[in-house]
Amino acid sequence: MAELKGLILSGGRGTRLRPITYTSAKQLVPVANKPVLFFGIEAMAQAGIRQVGIIIAPETGDEIRAAAGDGSRFGVEITYIVQDEPAGLAHAVLTAEPFLSDSPFVMYLGDNLLQGGMTELVAAFREHEPHALILLTSVPDPENYGVAELGPGGKGVVRLVEKPVDPPSDLALVGVYMFTPLIHTAAKAIQPSARGELEITDAIQWLVDEGRTVESHIVRGWWKDTGRLDDMLEANRLILETFERRVEGELIDAQVDGRVVVEPGAVLERATVRGPAIIGAGAVIRDAYIGPYTAVGAGCTVESAEVEHSILLEGSSVTNLDGRMESSLLGKDVRISRGARQPRAYRFMVGDNSEIGIL
Repeated sequence: MAELKGLILSGGRGTRLRPITYTSAKQLVPVANKPVLFFGIEAMAQAGIRQVGIIIAPETGDEIRAAAGDGSRFGVEITYIVQDEPAGLAHAVLTAEPFLSDSPFVMYLGDNLLQGGMTELVAAFREHEPHALILLTSVPDPENYGVAELGPGGKGVVRLVEKPVDPPSDLALVGVYMFTPLIHTAAKAIQPSARGELEITDAIQWLVDEGRTVESHIVRGWWKDTGRLDDMLEANRLILETFERRVEGELIDAQVDGRVVVEPGAVLERATVRGPAIIGAGAVIRDAYIGPYTAVGAGCTVESAEVEHSILLEGSSVTNLDGRMESSLLGKDVRISRGARQPRAYRFMVGDNSEIGIL
């Protein structure tokens, strides 16, 4: 098999993560203080893929270019491909055809996280050389996904349906696909769906109908589509679970329990941090408690407050809260504070450059 290329889709508008995504690309929202997009790029590099194309939208493309750069720090070479409108995954494949040329490739949705990366899957694709290899996982709500129906004994893909009213199985397509160049022919042969998009499920179904080899692989580990708040927080939890303890910041009368990463330049003063958690570079945690599954971004301040199971983007502050903030996602440079009143629990999802004062 010829050398594989990679294609990462990062052009979506991220409507389910608003207001965060009014000012930032959803693929750059961090999980455990690392943009979700970077996990996909790193997974491709680990699988031996060196040429990576990233589909970007006109609205958020510059931000993604600035964040990921030329790919050299990941060990890949990145080519940016502008998709003028979000007209479906198969449309994205056609948009990237000049970059992909006649190479087989891996397509990865830029807001997805897959446990263990894709090294073994790429190896299986290279070994078996099917026309397409799709990843599937069992989900409780298959009507919200593209769904696969497999043949007898789970061998071969018989049918694919996009967001079916009556799902033929509970096996949803995970956001990782592997294709030969024949997918370009398939994408050109199909018509837009009822929602006006060229669906990748229709293109793969075309391959099935043409008698081409379409294999599937059931994902045994976890997979997360980080397009919603609860999924972001769960992905944050799962990634933090993999961390090893590393304390490089300054501790002043502070206590750090368990798997906690404290980046250089961070200061913990009269504070307690219980892992798994990460405190970003230059953050200040003073007279505060940081509970498990919390990612505090670079330059954040948490003072006289308690924060647990939350994500704070860089430059945000939570002060004088007199209660616990939990299951929250704060954008960049958010300010949350309150006066001295009865303690209570708070849950927030706040976009960038916001300020909330609680009386």
